[in-house]
Amino acid sequence: MHDQQDSDGPGQDSQAFYTKLITSVPGILYTFWVSADGSDQRFPYVSRRVNEWFGLKPEDLQKSADGLFGIVHTDDLSGVVEGIQTSALNLTTWKHCARLKTTSGEYQWFEGYSEPERLSDGSTLWYGQFHNIQQYKELEQTLRESEAEQSYQAGFQKLIADLSKEFINLHFGTIDECINELLKSIGQFFEVDRAYLFTFSDNYQFMVNTHEWVRPGVSALIKRQQNVFIGCFQWWQQQINGMVSSNKVVFIPDASELPDSASGERELLERRGVCSMFAVPVKVRGRVTGFFGVDSLRQRHWREDQGDLLIIVSGLLSGALERHTLEQKLLSQSIRDPLTGLHNRRYLMPRLYEMLGRASRHQDTFAVAMFDIDHFKQINDSLGHLGGDYVLTEIAGILEQHTRGMDVVARFGGEEFVVAYSLEQSDDVGRMVARILQAVRDHDFVFEGSPIDVTVSAGVAAVSDLPKIPNSPDPVIGMADRRLYLAKQAGRDCFVNESGTYRT
Repeated sequence: MHDQQDSDGPGQDSQAFYTKLITSVPGILYTFWVSADGSDQRFPYVSRRVNEWFGLKPEDLQKSADGLFGIVHTDDLSGVVEGIQTSALNLTTWKHCARLKTTSGEYQWFEGYSEPERLSDGSTLWYGQFHNIQQYKELEQTLRESEAEQSYQAGFQKLIADLSKEFINLHFGTIDECINELLKSIGQFFEVDRAYLFTFSDNYQFMVNTHEWVRPGVSALIKRQQNVFIGCFQWWQQQINGMVSSNKVVFIPDASELPDSASGERELLERRGVCSMFAVPVKVRGRVTGFFGVDSLRQRHWREDQGDLLIIVSGLLSGALERHTLEQKLLSQSIRDPLTGLHNRRYLMPRLYEMLGRASRHQDTFAVAMFDIDHFKQINDSLGHLGGDYVLTEIAGILEQHTRGMDVVARFGGEEFVVAYSLEQSDDVGRMVARILQAVRDHDFVFEGSPIDVTVSAGVAAVSDLPKIPNSPDPVIGMADRRLYLAKQAGRDCFVNESGTYRT
């Protein structure tokens, strides 16, 4: 039985048997030899598949291994050589992955594995195989990209959630800080060089850069981009029309390749150093009021969904700005008189507290002038409330015209108005009040074709008129009110201050 097995086995034709056996192995079997001094290396045996895969003849490799080392990718060659040297020195298993150039001209990944043996002359001989692992590398790359994409999307979702929370907790007056933080976070996440917000004028002929973030080392442009006239940029006007009509995202992949119709825009972007950019419309109450954008100052590969991701950011900005606009409107309504448009007492009192604080800390001084329309009840009785409202609004306009931006003008109630003057040493509040009284006398009050004689009286009190700086504005207001009463008693159309009655 044993003899019969031997007669049917490899002994009959060993070469043919081993050739078939080697051919059935999916990879390439080889022996690799390196001389003791490392100057000579060759493949004493390598299976013929090396010719099929790489176009190398086994007989050539038996003379020199240079042919096979010549098709190893340059980035991988040093690792292969170092691995062989370490294996020869320590007689440890050699195992390495590298890219080899195939007969198709493409590089594919292969993995080699061999065991070394030291020969009597000091040379080293390896017995091993290597096989194609390209499909496993591609799968690994796909999984890696999938994991990276999942991580990227998770990071973006967290960023949006954090920014949304920031905007939800937005308080009055903090919108600028929140927008700046958003631009910084988005700029860093997308690894851009600039992130910014522009607003359009109502006719889309001008735009203003309101907020900007720039990467360290990149020049800020915000100061140079205020009230920029864009009516002359026809190509950009077309893009704005697309934003307004269809919420279009403007993407410029390469500023240098803009069409000739955008030569002005191309020149401007090149002066700014911009290679590519996105501009995403921002809407407030259904109207495109501006755009959110990002710039890259270098050529880069943008994600295919980059525009979609930026639309999400723009939506967040739009919502925050819309809410802020509504809140500012409500705030303005709460601190302004609806008839005259002047600030009301709710706004005036905090400003007076601020003035008191500066007076206490820095010895700043201020004065309060309380104005009252003379014989206002008679005006109402003769002309009706519409006539009275007309006079109130005219007086409000005169007060605004004859006061400074640093002063606070408010309707205090009924026909009474208050002006809080921030004073320098050279300021003469009496002269400023007298100017208002004269302006009222000179003004033509005409309601429904009928002229009206209107004068005002005033009481003036400076914080320095008090023995000490009070804790609240009430003592100053009270003193101005009492002096107003004295002006009325003195015959009206005059003002009273610490020095007495003045009639101009």
